[in-house]
Amino acid sequence: MQRLKTFLIGSGLLLATSQILAESARDYVSVVGSSTVYPFSTVVAEQLGRTAGIKTPKIESTGTGGGIKLFCSGVGVQYPDIANASRTIKASELEACAKAGVKDIVEVKIGYDGIVIAHAKSEPGFNLTRKEIFLALAKTVPDPASPESGKLVDNPYKTWKQVNPAFPDSKIEVLGPPPTSGTRDSFVELAMEGGCQGFKWITELKPRDEAKFKALCHTVREDGAFIEAGENDNLIVQKLIANPKALGVFGYSFMEQNTDQITPVQVDGVAPEYDTIAGQKYPIARPLYFYVKKAHVGMIKGIDAYIAEFTSDKATGDEGYLADKGLIALPAAERKTVAANARALKTLEMK
Repeated sequence: MQRLKTFLIGSGLLLATSQILAESARDYVSVVGSSTVYPFSTVVAEQLGRTAGIKTPKIESTGTGGGIKLFCSGVGVQYPDIANASRTIKASELEACAKAGVKDIVEVKIGYDGIVIAHAKSEPGFNLTRKEIFLALAKTVPDPASPESGKLVDNPYKTWKQVNPAFPDSKIEVLGPPPTSGTRDSFVELAMEGGCQGFKWITELKPRDEAKFKALCHTVREDGAFIEAGENDNLIVQKLIANPKALGVFGYSFMEQNTDQITPVQVDGVAPEYDTIAGQKYPIARPLYFYVKKAHVGMIKGIDAYIAEFTSDKATGDEGYLADKGLIALPAAERKTVAANARALKTLEMK
């Protein structure tokens, strides 16, 4: 009996040891996060797999929030090495990272992207202001009978014509990303909050009660006018083709790959184009990032090569191969600084 116990214990230890060795022997870089950054990181990963003599990094599209949550779960090969993000990491996320032992994080800014509102090419479409976007999609809006009175009502707008008499009399139906998406975060901050401030009394509310201001400006209606379509931008395009009266929200880079089927609207009179986004003239544009777990550099082969490739001019420069995928390059001087800091593994300070 004692021999049997010893054998079973020994077998268990052998199994556990084998599992640890298997985990410690992970031979590829693990990347999770933003669906917007996903196509860029996939191209970089494929390039590395062909030319750098390392196993092709594994890229997963989980959304910015979901990816950072996985990234912040801990240090060790069972956790991702890198998180893609279509917004900066939040203070609350940095705190969660620190609590799990993820304390040295390298932020790498890779370029810019615009958030596009698009429709099927078969439809004539119409242009929007940020104020009209807010009125169409916010959960509560200023009372239409007295917009500057400070009174709020549940969103009464059912059609675009009710928002602006010049618009078509079609139902408001906008397909967009879920709350875990960085695109959603950026959309409510840049488009809806920007439109929200078209009302003087709401603008004046911000310094007095920022929490109430954000609750008002950032809360999307839940009555069917805004439809969460997940992290799959291809699905949004398919639904726009199936329902040409609907609008969709996603990144400029994705729109660039589908110009044969969809076309964007102007926002505040500015079209989402490479130059307007790069020049920060398009009102709903944002930078894109990836975050590196410094503790994993040296533990997992290929992380340093991934950073070097992603920050190289041949990838993210004005004429780089990611420009063909829709990435808007950083200005040359900033790009040089970002690349130097990334390769030196310069870490973030806690916010």
